[in-house]
Amino acid sequence: MPTMDLRGLSPAPVTAFTRDGEVDFDANVRIAKWLASFDDVKSLVILGHAGEGTFLTEGERLDLIRAYADAVDIPIVAGITGEGTKVAAEEARKCREAGATGALVYPNHGWLRFGFQKGAPQDRYKAIWESSGLQCILFQYPDATKASYDLDTQLAIAAQEGVVATKNGVRNMKRWYVEIPELKKAQSDLQILSCHDEWLLPTMFDVDGLLVGYGNIAPELLINLIKAGKAQDYPTARRIFEQLLPVTRAVYHRGSHMEGTVALKIGLRYRGILDHATIREPLKDLGAAAERVIEAAFEAAGIGRVEDLMAAE
Repeated sequence: MPTMDLRGLSPAPVTAFTRDGEVDFDANVRIAKWLASFDDVKSLVILGHAGEGTFLTEGERLDLIRAYADAVDIPIVAGITGEGTKVAAEEARKCREAGATGALVYPNHGWLRFGFQKGAPQDRYKAIWESSGLQCILFQYPDATKASYDLDTQLAIAAQEGVVATKNGVRNMKRWYVEIPELKKAQSDLQILSCHDEWLLPTMFDVDGLLVGYGNIAPELLINLIKAGKAQDYPTARRIFEQLLPVTRAVYHRGSHMEGTVALKIGLRYRGILDHATIREPLKDLGAAAERVIEAAFEAAGIGRVEDLMAAE
């Protein structure tokens, strides 16, 4: 199978539910087809944080992969979140059988608190690749966590068979400006993807693409932002960044990054993609006042309803 081309936008879609909390496959297919309709959307990354992936049962996760794979012709990347290495490898194998092409490999979540032993992350990626054949994306967590990999660990993972890209969310520009050039120098084919949803501009000029939850709600603008970054066109990138800023603040500059998932669904409802913004516990509704702020941010940014855009065409 050819290597996934992720040099563009890879949205991380939310998971749509019915009003009574079940997975709404029709609504999820609608999201998938809308996002995949953009030429520069390269993959759809499901079952991660934005997709409430760890809040779904195994059967729901696999059925969602099948629904996405049947609906669109671009790669489906599954978030692999199982704790133990053997568990994650088995999870990946099942995701491949359901139709996934790639794996966004989350760290063992125990590492967030306690840190990781040297060599354990490399073994996790190796086991997932050997068990499933899913093309792996190295997921670099924020510098503030103990699951953020040091440069040597990143280089070792990037050199392994089956690793085709890195989704970097280190959120420490001192590390970014040191480590990203080293990764590029060591592995020239490694695709560099930023996931700094809340402030994308500083990373935009060093990347091949974006892998972001933000891609749910404003794919049109993010595609243009990527193009401006690749062209090293700072004035255009800055203009798009400023246009997006009201939405960025309303969705991502919140008390908890987890609230961003709730806000994404409110944004999709505003755009006419979703009928409602139902979420699963432990997420909580943001309240009517916050919903008004989010909707006003879309208006301020000039981001309209999707059916209005389609009608204008």
